[in-house]
Amino acid sequence: MLRRRLNRLCGGDEKRVDSRTIYIGSQPDTEALIPTKFCDNRIVSSKYTVWNFLPKNLFEQFRRIANFYFLIIFLVQVIVDTPTSPVTSGLPLFFVITVTAIKQGYEDWLRHKADYEVNKYTVIVLEDGQWVKKDSERIKVGDVLEVVEDETFPCDLILLQSTRDDGTCFVTTASLDGESNHKTHYTVPDTEKNLLDLTATIECEQPQPDLYKFVGRMHINKREEEPAVRSLGPENLLLKGATLKNTKKIYGVAVYTGMETKMALNYQGKSQKRSAVEKSINAFLLVYLCILISKAIVCTTLKYIWQSKEGQDEPWYNQKTQKEKDTYVYLKMFTDFLSFMVLFNFIIPVSMYVTVEMQKFLGSFFITWDKDFFDPEIKEGALVNTSDLNEELGQVEYVFTDKTGTLTQNNMEFIECCIDGFQYKHKDNHDELDGFTVTDGPVNRLQQKAGREKEELFLRALCLCHTVQVKEARPEQTSIDQVDSVDGMLPQKEEERGFIASSPDEVALVKGAMRYGFTFLGLENKNMKIRNRQNDVEEYDLLHVLNFDPVRRRMSVIVRTKSGETLLICKGADSSIFPRVKQEEVDRIRSHVERNATDGYRTLCVAFKQLTAEEYAVADHGLREARLALQDREEKLMAMYNQVETEMSLIGATAVEDRLQEEAAETMEALQGAGMNVWVLTGDKMETAKSTCYACRLFQRGTELLELTVRTLEDGRSKREDRLIELLRDYHRKAVQDAPPVKAGVTRSWSTANQEYGFIIDGATLSLLMNPPREADASLYRSLFLQICQNCTAVLCCRMAPLQKAQIVKMVKNSKGSPITLSIGDGANDVSMILEAHVGIGIKGKEGRQAVRNSDYAIPKLKHLKKLLLAHGHLYYVRIAHLVQYFFYKNLCFILPQFLYQFFCGYSQQPLYDAAYLTMYNICFTSMPILAFSLLEQHIDMEILLDNAALYREIAKNAMLRWRPFLYWTVLGVFQGLMFFFGVRLLFSNPALQDNGQVFGNWSYGTIVFTVLVFTVTLKLAMDTRHWTWINHFVIWGSLAFYVFFSFFWGGIIWPFLKQQRLYFVFANVLSSVSAWLVIIILILLSLLPEILLAVLRKPRGPRSKQKKQCQSSLGGGQASLSSARPLLMRTFSDESNTVL
Repeated sequence: MLRRRLNRLCGGDEKRVDSRTIYIGSQPDTEALIPTKFCDNRIVSSKYTVWNFLPKNLFEQFRRIANFYFLIIFLVQVIVDTPTSPVTSGLPLFFVITVTAIKQGYEDWLRHKADYEVNKYTVIVLEDGQWVKKDSERIKVGDVLEVVEDETFPCDLILLQSTRDDGTCFVTTASLDGESNHKTHYTVPDTEKNLLDLTATIECEQPQPDLYKFVGRMHINKREEEPAVRSLGPENLLLKGATLKNTKKIYGVAVYTGMETKMALNYQGKSQKRSAVEKSINAFLLVYLCILISKAIVCTTLKYIWQSKEGQDEPWYNQKTQKEKDTYVYLKMFTDFLSFMVLFNFIIPVSMYVTVEMQKFLGSFFITWDKDFFDPEIKEGALVNTSDLNEELGQVEYVFTDKTGTLTQNNMEFIECCIDGFQYKHKDNHDELDGFTVTDGPVNRLQQKAGREKEELFLRALCLCHTVQVKEARPEQTSIDQVDSVDGMLPQKEEERGFIASSPDEVALVKGAMRYGFTFLGLENKNMKIRNRQNDVEEYDLLHVLNFDPVRRRMSVIVRTKSGETLLICKGADSSIFPRVKQEEVDRIRSHVERNATDGYRTLCVAFKQLTAEEYAVADHGLREARLALQDREEKLMAMYNQVETEMSLIGATAVEDRLQEEAAETMEALQGAGMNVWVLTGDKMETAKSTCYACRLFQRGTELLELTVRTLEDGRSKREDRLIELLRDYHRKAVQDAPPVKAGVTRSWSTANQEYGFIIDGATLSLLMNPPREADASLYRSLFLQICQNCTAVLCCRMAPLQKAQIVKMVKNSKGSPITLSIGDGANDVSMILEAHVGIGIKGKEGRQAVRNSDYAIPKLKHLKKLLLAHGHLYYVRIAHLVQYFFYKNLCFILPQFLYQFFCGYSQQPLYDAAYLTMYNICFTSMPILAFSLLEQHIDMEILLDNAALYREIAKNAMLRWRPFLYWTVLGVFQGLMFFFGVRLLFSNPALQDNGQVFGNWSYGTIVFTVLVFTVTLKLAMDTRHWTWINHFVIWGSLAFYVFFSFFWGGIIWPFLKQQRLYFVFANVLSSVSAWLVIIILILLSLLPEILLAVLRKPRGPRSKQKKQCQSSLGGGQASLSSARPLLMRTFSDESNTVL
């Protein structure tokens, strides 16, 4: 990173704003030429080095308020003579810092290891006329590389040569955009066959993250000829991270290296994630810190007021002079203030952070151990990479999901087709005409003959209109399972073939044609071969391919038959094809298309046109001119495509199913029912993604789609920017202003009168929205966009680059209210959004494990997300919320009597409790019960949580850690602290509490208060427990028994290492008094009385009491009785949720 900055400062990148020039072969002999310096090919994803690990890690850890606070307290205890030992705060702090540093150091070591493997990967480079092997990190811009089949490209390359005869190669970009299908890339025309003789110059744009955009040109120098200029586009660029397929070997020149490759520019660095609970802890910590400081100030002030009175400062026999009193008075006041701070410091225990860390770490094992997450196919279960975010799983408001491999299996299947109004469904042994759409009477012979001609024309069109390539089976492959399943391998009697295409639906259509007797045999030297039903081979010359694009939403081919006829065959979306064919042909097929779309199938219409010699000559000349244009190439090609694809005849339509992941639709419905907004972010085409949203029930039949894409912006009447703001305001008026607000998580059945909206946006439009020409418009665009999306039932973002996915997540994450976001994906293209979201989920799919390695949690399949959030997330949040509130409560009960005691001991900093009690209160006496509660509590049965997704909404928006429940716990702690102190003081109003007439001392007073305290806070937790296990019984009753045993043991022996033993026989002496026994029991009951009354008197009420009864009746008496009582935890936290099942 530092090297690149120095390079730029030294003048190496003066042309960075415009373009970069790359020389292949010998550079021109010009004295004024200054060699341009580019970054090397090293990849750096690690965070620390050996030298900066310790200072950088410590700095990051002490940025946390709690760690910094306890560091200050520890230093005060070391420097100032305080009532407690520095060990009480220093040891726990050291433990937390050390464990965290080891954990973060190990994670960074794994990143260093991964970087080393990538940077030391061996590549073959042309150097000084010879092919040599060198490390990947030593590749320089301008080097010519050799890459063989199944290897990953080490940097961004321009394709110069391929071993394929047609000058193409096939790559998969699963690690970049999630698409596992093969994409075709083309060599630059007119390059030298012998690369040793190649001398050329490349001018191209500076590095930018858009995967689908590349602009450049290549000047090829030839001997005694003018240099040939060839335009470069995305079809010539091989991206780092993509894999070479079905091509033995390619040669390319490096144009972008290292951290300037498109993959690196799309990588979002991993930052430390913090949960909302941790933020609440910090807020509560500040409140209690203010309470602590206030107590210290009050006691310090009152101490000096009391000492100012005559005879109160020193005894009469040791009077100080006025000069001695005035010496260092402010220093003494400050020292006394610090001493009071240390004395009351236990109100904010460091043990809470240790317990929270242990709860998160141990609690994460319950996800790993859950048998429901085990997938027998991959023989793996769930994986927890980050245990710090367990409770965040219960607070998710926005879910951002990838499509390919996450919602779908990316495995398309041909379902049916419609030819000239007749529906065809495949049968195993024969083809059958299932029904009609226009004619209901019997089919006569003429119609049958016409139908047969249309059938063959339709099937030929399916075999010809595509970019599919045939992959021959390798000799060593003897079974289908040995062939890459992505390639769509198809067994045949004569041979085994695989189909390669840029889109899986093209493979499905070619396979569909095979079912009806027409087989695509392959493309060789622009010659397409198909086998018809009569087993005759037909040959066609491929003249032009009019590629698919999201604006036209169709693709075409121009072919010539052996008889000399020229045909244009076109397939595309119905909305794109219908306006370009005869209306009477549309009427026969429209109903089939609408029915298939309603069923969630991907529909395509097929049309054709016979071109005359004159029409083809015009089209051929126009297409060639447009493809050679260096400027406005896309616009000129678009104009020619639209000119050619007119006045066609509609033949039929197809229906293809993209199989969903198991229980994908049910999972999405459950998430929406739980109040989460679901956004689909995909790099796939809009039509495919839209079909998937319908199949997942994110879009319903009655959903009105608000589309903000390149196609809607291209109206021809106004600029894109003007059209964008016009559409945004129109959609805002429709979805926000004129519609009632959508309540978060309310299911679709809540009202049928309101119109539902779905929103669709593509990557190009998002770029315009995020970076408008006028910077002042950016905030307006984003505000309108977010408001529209928040009022839609689902949002679809298609054609997204990985970095754009992260930008979407970041925009929502930083919007008003700071909603909790979750991203889920299975490929390396999803890593950026997984890292950007509050919670990142990786799916252990077929697209590698990059997403799993960079995620916080990994699950085998999408269906497991439902239980992860609705059950585990819900329970984790409730458990840790109770842990946090309980810790502050019990320590307020602990320190308040200590504060009150100062009013009766002359503000002398005299501890009320023995040092052993001060040290062990949070470590031993009260820590294990709350830890067990926070690990095992199930206030609601998991099955009920899964069946009633609406329960998730009750804890949304950090409901249990808001200021209202915090105030309740604080008031409860103050009430019980006052009860402890003054109740025992009332007991001590009787001077003689023992049979022998002796009175109790101050240590007896503190011991009785401490005994009531320990029993009360432990029994309070027992009352809150709803799911009892043997572990809960053991730790709760065991902790109380341990306290009694320890008090007898600690006070019953003379310890030689103690200079003074304050509690010698004090506890046994206290329990010898009947009055003490009675006061202890009465004070415990009185302190818990408000909780007991709330449990008895408060009746269940609220909107879901009926739902509770239904669940009880459906689950039976046994389970219903287990969960019938409402937990006190929930009762005291929300008036809106008075009934919990």
